[in-house]
Amino acid sequence: MSLQPRLLLLHKHRTSGRVRYLRLPDGMLAFAPLPALAMLRDPGYAPKLYFHPATVTREAEAWLALPAGSIELDAEFHCWVDTPEGDVPVLLGAFTAIDPPFDAAERCAGRFIQLTEARQCREVELEILRLAYEHVLG
Repeated sequence: MSLQPRLLLLHKHRTSGRVRYLRLPDGMLAFAPLPALAMLRDPGYAPKLYFHPATVTREAEAWLALPAGSIELDAEFHCWVDTPEGDVPVLLGAFTAIDPPFDAAERCAGRFIQLTEARQCREVELEILRLAYEHVLG
């Protein structure tokens, strides 16, 4: 069984390449924190059921009160997290504006952080951040 997808949101500056992640009150992933005992699955894991990721992007834009097209899904990134309730897909979304949407982050009690500021995150979130960082910077 696959549960609601989670979305890691980041902003990569087009000129400097600076990467910042949206940190939310409950962790690094949008819409809900991962359940306890969550563990990252092996990179080759392939679920039996799939979902359409476009709905996740639209939901995030609405949740953050951003206009359509403000978040672009990175179709080449995905990972799966094993939880007691079932498999949870994690996707990567990038903000498309030149600057991070600081106002949207504040509205949801979040803030933008750099990778070095994520030390207090749960281990599974740190693993996801590492994968995303390696993916984005190539």
